[in-house]
Amino acid sequence: MLNFRLRPLVFATLLPAAIAFAAPAAMASDKGNPEAKRIVAVGGTVTEILYALGAEDRVVARDSTSSYPAEALAKPDIGYMRALSSEGILSQKPDLILSEDGSGPADVIAILKASAVPFVTVDTPPSGDAIPKKIEDIGAAVGLPDKAKALAADTEAGLDALARDVSAVPEKGRKRVLFVLSSAGGRIMAAGKDTEAAAIIEMAGGINAAQEISGYKPLTDEAVIAAAPDVVLTMARGDHATKAAELFALPAFQSTPAAAEKALISMDGLYLIGFGPRTPAAGRELANKLYPEVVKP
Repeated sequence: MLNFRLRPLVFATLLPAAIAFAAPAAMASDKGNPEAKRIVAVGGTVTEILYALGAEDRVVARDSTSSYPAEALAKPDIGYMRALSSEGILSQKPDLILSEDGSGPADVIAILKASAVPFVTVDTPPSGDAIPKKIEDIGAAVGLPDKAKALAADTEAGLDALARDVSAVPEKGRKRVLFVLSSAGGRIMAAGKDTEAAAIIEMAGGINAAQEISGYKPLTDEAVIAAAPDVVLTMARGDHATKAAELFALPAFQSTPAAAEKALISMDGLYLIGFGPRTPAAGRELANKLYPEVVKP
C-alpha cells in the first residue's frame, strides 16, 4: 500500500532552512505526484520500474542498489537504502522521494517524512503475485497509471506463462535449492521462508532447502548437511559473489549432492530477487538452469 501522508515536522532543526516547514497533505494526494520532476528513487526495483515507465528523466538520484538499467548508474548515488542520510537526499532538492519499504535507518526516514517533500513508500512483499501491484503503485505515485497498468499486465502474463511451463516439472524430480547470501569466513548465511529468494526458487520449480528457517539466517554446518541441497544459488555481484571450488571446499558442503555435481548457479542479485518487471525472465532463466529439458529459455 502506498503511503501518501506527510507527518508533522518534528526535526526542523536538523533540516535546511529551505525545507523547515511541513507541507500540506495535498502535496502527496491519492492522485500521486504527476508534476514531480526531481524524484529520488530508493530501492533498485523502484528505479528499475521508473525507467521501465519512461520516467528516467525525472529521476535525479538513486540509491546504491539501483544498478539497472546501466543508465541509472550515471545518476548521483545517495548511498545504501538501509543506511541513508537525510542531508544527502535533501541536497538533491527532490520534489518526490519514492522508497521501497524497509529503507532506513528509522530516524532518517522520520526526518524525510517530516520534511516538505512528499515521501511515498512502496510495499515490497516477497511474492510474485505482488509485483503487478507494486508496478501500479509506483505508476500511481508518479502520475503514470496507464503505462503502469500495461507494464503490470505484461509482467503478470510472463509470470503466468512461467507457472504453466514449470508445472510440467515432475514433483519427484524437483531439486532442493539452497540460496546462500554469504559464505564469508566459512559461515553460511542462507535464505529461509518469507524471502524473495525462497519465492523465486518456488517460482522456478525448486524446493527451498532451508524452508525450516524464516528470513536470512546463518546455518550451522550440520544444518547445511541436513538441508542436502542439490543446487546452491548465489548472487553474482560484489561481495556476494562466490566460486564453486571455494564454496564446495567448505566442510558444510563437502558431503552434499550439490558438491558432488558442482551445482552452483550465480545470477545478478537485482535481477534474481528484485521482484520487478524482469522477474518472469529471471524465474524462467533459473528454471531453465534447473530443468533444461523441461523449461525452455
